[in-house]
Amino acid sequence: MHKLIQLSILVPVGAVAAQDVDYAQFVNPFIGSEGAISGYAYGGGDVFVGGAVPFGMVKLGLDTYEEPINQSALNGGWTPQGYVTGISLMHESGTGGGPKYGFPAQMPLTEIDGDVNLLDNRTYWQKRVGEDIASVGYFRTELESGVTVELSASRHAGLHHYTYPSTSETHILVDFSHYLPHPTRSWDSQFYTGGEIEIQPNSSTYTGHTSVAGGWCIGAPVTVYVCGEFDTPPSETKVFKGKNTFPASRHFRSFNNATTPFPTFTGTTARSGPLNDRVGAIFSWSNVTEVNSRVGISFMSVDKACDYKNAELSTWSIEDTKQKARNEWNRDVFSKIRVDTSASANKTRLALLYSSLYFMHLIPSERVGENPLWESEEPYWDDFYTMWDLFRNQVSLWHLIQPSYYESMLRALVDIFRHEGWVPDGRSGNYNGLVQGGSNADNVLADAYVKGLRGNINWTEGYAAVKKNAEILPYFDENPVDPQGSLKEGRSALDDWIPLGYVSADRNSRAVSKTVEYSLNDFAVSQIAAGESPGERDLYLQRSAGWQLSWDPSATSRNFTGFVVPRFSNGTFDKTYNITNCGDCNWSDESYEGTAFEYSFVIPHDVARVIDLMGGSGHFESRLDYVFQPNTSGVDLGVNGLGITTINNVANEPDFGTPYLYNYLNKQWKSVERTRQLANDFYFNTSSGIPGNSDAGALNCWLVWQMLGLYPVVTTPVYLLESPWFSDINITVNYDKTLRIRAEGLDDGNGKQGYYVQGVSINGQVWDKNWFEHEDAGGIMTAGGEIVFTLGNEQKVWETGDLPPSPGHVELDVGAG
Repeated sequence: MHKLIQLSILVPVGAVAAQDVDYAQFVNPFIGSEGAISGYAYGGGDVFVGGAVPFGMVKLGLDTYEEPINQSALNGGWTPQGYVTGISLMHESGTGGGPKYGFPAQMPLTEIDGDVNLLDNRTYWQKRVGEDIASVGYFRTELESGVTVELSASRHAGLHHYTYPSTSETHILVDFSHYLPHPTRSWDSQFYTGGEIEIQPNSSTYTGHTSVAGGWCIGAPVTVYVCGEFDTPPSETKVFKGKNTFPASRHFRSFNNATTPFPTFTGTTARSGPLNDRVGAIFSWSNVTEVNSRVGISFMSVDKACDYKNAELSTWSIEDTKQKARNEWNRDVFSKIRVDTSASANKTRLALLYSSLYFMHLIPSERVGENPLWESEEPYWDDFYTMWDLFRNQVSLWHLIQPSYYESMLRALVDIFRHEGWVPDGRSGNYNGLVQGGSNADNVLADAYVKGLRGNINWTEGYAAVKKNAEILPYFDENPVDPQGSLKEGRSALDDWIPLGYVSADRNSRAVSKTVEYSLNDFAVSQIAAGESPGERDLYLQRSAGWQLSWDPSATSRNFTGFVVPRFSNGTFDKTYNITNCGDCNWSDESYEGTAFEYSFVIPHDVARVIDLMGGSGHFESRLDYVFQPNTSGVDLGVNGLGITTINNVANEPDFGTPYLYNYLNKQWKSVERTRQLANDFYFNTSSGIPGNSDAGALNCWLVWQMLGLYPVVTTPVYLLESPWFSDINITVNYDKTLRIRAEGLDDGNGKQGYYVQGVSINGQVWDKNWFEHEDAGGIMTAGGEIVFTLGNEQKVWETGDLPPSPGHVELDVGAG
């Protein structure tokens, strides 16, 4: 029930200046908006669909409610067939867990009498008719009432354009108590904590604020100041307030029979008061069928919200606003990676490339000048969902193509540590949380550090931040999702990790995955320590081998021996543990979003030791082959699996790097074959075109790296060489340098054949390794240069040089427990 707008502007790369190419025409904003069940969001990518600019604070779109109930499906607001409950300015994209934001909101109505209760959106919610239409910076839908809604946005403001039937009434509800609810449980639902609304004397402008707490991070109340304006003065305005009946009236299933009180109209101003009364306003017009509304928001003040509205939306034109957003996306995102867009170019590949770039630039949110918590000269960013998702490949691409934004993000992370005491793993609504495993901001900072990023980052404090994660146990936050550890920040199992060297299964949840993640975290700390505190490097390098203490050399599964498994605090291994099944694979299980079979491969800093413990190269290769065989998975992924039946789960971040491990055997052709097969099988230019939750663009970014023919090894300066999808790729790196990637002989039968590498040269030098480092060949990733792949049909072992390094190589005694 949706349609993509595409324009027919096709030009060859280099024919005109990059900023003149409308790469935005290839973006499909609906990719990932549906799951395996056609027409429903359940099991899909949970992506935002609406108007936004890169990393914008405002993401203007619909809020909907859709059966079958799944909280994650509501996170982006839009669902294929859901009831429209409001149109709000703040959303996340591609996130799981309890919904966040969905405020402040408007709702166009064609009647406000009779059964309509402005405090109960079930009495006025609307289905949609026809097809929703979206393009970069623009969204359009038609409600059952006949109202057409068009939306676009700038960085801090949104523009609504409503067209009403000529025979209907014209009303707009402004609801400051609206938010995205959690439809199935209350502990991580959002809840309204108060607000204020005032209609200004000109009657066309309203101002105020709304405060909402909870959601994914179970955060403290966040207050957003609002300044809204209509282009046509209304004939009547009414401000209202009403009893806040949360949770009864806000839970759709459990309390459907609850009575919701009607509002009381109060003049031109309404304040919540001590009982957190709900507040809003209704605006009505006579003989008017088109209404435009500009709304600015700020975390600082109403005045600043008004300034944003006036400065960023200088006209009432939806077309002008859409074009400005489109220009910004083309200039700041899409033109960073340029390929042939001529009439002969493969349009599906163009859609996959530029749509993937789009989704990986929606969040986090750039909020420079919008930090209400402390005064600082440093930048401020929010909505990190989460480092657990982002660190594996997304931050490495931002490093290359978004150096200004990326340095700003890192400075913000260090500043959060400076003022709050912890660098976040996840953060939203100006509040840290949740921690899915380790302290993975360590990995993000280390990845930047080893690639030489210094700029204006205070690395003394950056090192202090990661060292605190490695040494100080965070306070216990009593999160009901995990009774055994803190989920707000830091590493909740340090009281095991430091004395034992591993995380024990009898004292902690997620013992297997935490042990693996803490190992990489400490390797990350050692990487920064090497430059900032050399005397401490070896301590953390040694601790990064802790995963080996959870390695049971006698554990057997599927005819393979030796795995990371749960280990108890007394040193014994759990001999009953099912290595191919992690139960719900969730917060209270032994491993998180992956089985022990999978996590046994997830040691990017010491692949050489993994190969050794699996019995050498031959056994390692056989096991690696096995995880890609169909019908081997021991976990029923259900509707979230989108047809995945292999042990390797391309939809989950721990497995992102696994298909590239053949490079460590000098069998790069197998890495190419496996990853190309995964991309062909699970990524499409359709609404269900990604294999699960987008995870803030992490799944999309995996595909971008795949299409470039490279893959980063996180926390190291290493990139693995793979196989490009385009014959000529020009990437802007380090602000204004060009990295050119060429694929000679590319004739791959639409990705089904002919993509095997026959040889590589870098800056004119024949390259005999299937990897390179950030500063190799005269600084290929900083100064620019050229990588040339020769491709063909032969499955060829072309690499004769050294294997990719294992810079965290440490050998511990591994024995039966």
